[in-house]
Amino acid sequence: MSGRGRSYRYVGPVELRAAVRPGDGGRRIGWAADFGEWVMEQSAAELAEPFTFVVGMDGVLRLAPRRSEHVACAGGDMVLSAGEIGFTCEVGRWTVSEVSNQSTGYCPDVTSWSEVARALDAAELRRPSGFTHEVVFRRCPDCQEHNIVREDHFVCVFCGSDLPAAWNVDPAA
Repeated sequence: MSGRGRSYRYVGPVELRAAVRPGDGGRRIGWAADFGEWVMEQSAAELAEPFTFVVGMDGVLRLAPRRSEHVACAGGDMVLSAGEIGFTCEVGRWTVSEVSNQSTGYCPDVTSWSEVARALDAAELRRPSGFTHEVVFRRCPDCQEHNIVREDHFVCVFCGSDLPAAWNVDPAA
C-alpha cells in the first residue's frame, strides 16, 4: 500500500462479486489523454448522468457507466475508494461537477477522498475540495447489517442498536 490510505474489500452481495469475469473493469484514466479519449466516446446523454468510479490499488481512476456495479468496475479487486462522479465542460476544460463515496459494495469511508483527489489530479481534472456528497457507512455490531448514517443519527435502521463513531464496515480491515 506504500503511502496510500486504507484499502477496501468488496463487502456487497456475493453473487455480484461472482459475476465479475476476467477483463471486467472500468476504463483506466491515468492521464489527461486517457480522459480525453474516454470522454469523446461518451454520448451527451451519458455525460448528463454521473458515472461509477473506483480508485484502484494502483491509485488510478477507473470509470464505468452509472448502472455498473463497483465490483465490476474494479475487476473484483480491492480499491482505495469508490463512488459516483459527474463531469462538466467549463471553458474548454473538463471539471468534476459532483463526486461521492456512494458505493454500497465497498462502503468506503469519507477519508478516502484523498485517494480520489490524487487520481483526479493525475488525470488533470479540476475537482472540488472534497466529496460533494459524503456517505457515512457503518456496520452494526449487533446484527452485522451495513447502514448508511443520515443526519449524524448513529442508530442501526435494522435493529435499533447504536452504531460506532468510527468506520467499521469491513471486520477484516
